[in-house]
Amino acid sequence: MIRVLGIVGSLRRESYNRKLLWAAQRLAPEDMQIEEAGLQGIPLFNQDEEFPLPIAVRELKERIRAADAVVIATPEYNYSIPGVLKNALDWMSRPPLENPFEGKPVAIIGATTGNFGTLRAQLHLRQVLFYLNADVVAKPEVLVSQVDEKLTPEGIMTDPVVQELLQRLLWALRQRVVERRQIAQLLHAR
Repeated sequence: MIRVLGIVGSLRRESYNRKLLWAAQRLAPEDMQIEEAGLQGIPLFNQDEEFPLPIAVRELKERIRAADAVVIATPEYNYSIPGVLKNALDWMSRPPLENPFEGKPVAIIGATTGNFGTLRAQLHLRQVLFYLNADVVAKPEVLVSQVDEKLTPEGIMTDPVVQELLQRLLWALRQRVVERRQIAQLLHAR
């Protein structure tokens, strides 16, 4: 089983991106399980509070470390990623030798009611993940525009093009995990 941690970059209960993550859970390959991790309870980043790490931060780090891969569903706020998501990623980067994203396969998805489907937010998120040395799946990009017309309140994707892109992205993420496992086995066998 491939264990994926899904992080939603919004605190809103009825977030379209939470529902997009639900759609990803439904469309994932049979051997992939996506479990949601919320960002509630993570305090504002303050390096003075780094030792010991706040409990919510430590728990998120542990969940990312334990997962085979991560899917981040991000809204777009003011042409960028939400502050709550950036704050969580800032915590994940500290201390530098304990970065749980190091080499971790990551897929990015995003939904908005606007026309550009989180394009700018995803570009910024890729920059942050690049710094964290995450293994970000580049294609296909899942940029869901006018999501209110494509996603049911239960998280069922009704747009066949988005469904296919989401499935292809999850398969690409799965492939990254499989390749990493094969490399680990080869290194272990030596």
